[in-house]
Amino acid sequence: MNIRHIGSNFNDFLVEEDLLESVTVLALKRVIVWQIEQEMALQKITKAMMAKRMNVTHSVINELLNVNNTNLTLTTLVSAATVLGKSIRTELVDESSVI
Repeated sequence: MNIRHIGSNFNDFLVEEDLLESVTVLALKRVIVWQIEQEMALQKITKAMMAKRMNVTHSVINELLNVNNTNLTLTTLVSAATVLGKSIRTELVDESSVI
């Protein structure tokens, strides 16, 4: 059994394995997709309706809602939020304040 990580935190492990950035990106995308899907369901907006309101193709919406596709542009994200009557809030925080 490999016990070299006992006592360290998970972020330290991810840094050591050079995974922190990719795991963080994937986690953020999953949260964004979940929030968009929840709001779409609440407002009864289909993917087709989103595409039409955002003036994009259906494939752009599929990419937006694909948790494994992390190539999300800020333009697409802001457009989706606007269509849903929402805005985007971001901030940079010290790594020490992130769990």
